[in-house]
Amino acid sequence: MLDRPIAFAHRGARAYAPENTVDAFELAVKLGATGLESDVWLTQEGDPVLDHDGVVRRRGRKVPFAALARTELPSHVPSLVELLGVAGATQHVSLDLKDPAAGPAVIAATIAHDPDLLPRMWLCAPDHVTLVPLRELAPAVRLLESTRLARIAEGPERRAARLAAARIDGINLHHTDWNGGLVSLFHRFGLVAFGWDLQHEHVLRPALRMGLDAVYSDVVDLMVDVYRDELGRPG
Repeated sequence: MLDRPIAFAHRGARAYAPENTVDAFELAVKLGATGLESDVWLTQEGDPVLDHDGVVRRRGRKVPFAALARTELPSHVPSLVELLGVAGATQHVSLDLKDPAAGPAVIAATIAHDPDLLPRMWLCAPDHVTLVPLRELAPAVRLLESTRLARIAEGPERRAARLAAARIDGINLHHTDWNGGLVSLFHRFGLVAFGWDLQHEHVLRPALRMGLDAVYSDVVDLMVDVYRDELGRPG
């Protein structure tokens, strides 16, 4: 469905640098990734920031980011704007919306930074219904349901039809859920097919061969090497 599949660095080059940090994102770009992935939360002020768990441990308890000011977060936690700066004019960005209210804030920050990035901004959530309102805020932004095949009670064909009708761009499944027939099914409905948690060569090769539109990996150099061998240079 895409001119070139996207090679996403999961939480940056987390195999070689602290995850979800500017250093990890910058290293991922140097290693050849064509997309950067992270998890987004909101601070007390409503600023989008990047972290996997979205909590700070204080005196034996977990304090959510939503209860903390930006200045109270650890210094290694980057803002979305910092990630967008690393993404520049070519990288795709994939964000798991961990805070249900994060979508509008992400779109607003992206438009303020560079509205041309919206077609390369992929927003992911486990229930596509929560993504639908974001389409009206930014028609160009890309929306993905991120789930597992076992959670699709009505079956993949009916889910594909629902996603297409709701103007969702595609679906993001664990690599073990995918096969060539399933990729073709979602493509038939005009939906992209993304696969996550691809950490080994024997997993990456069949994923790219079956036609996935994006792969996510912690081991960026391996992902890029396999991509180059199978499809040519990424990007």
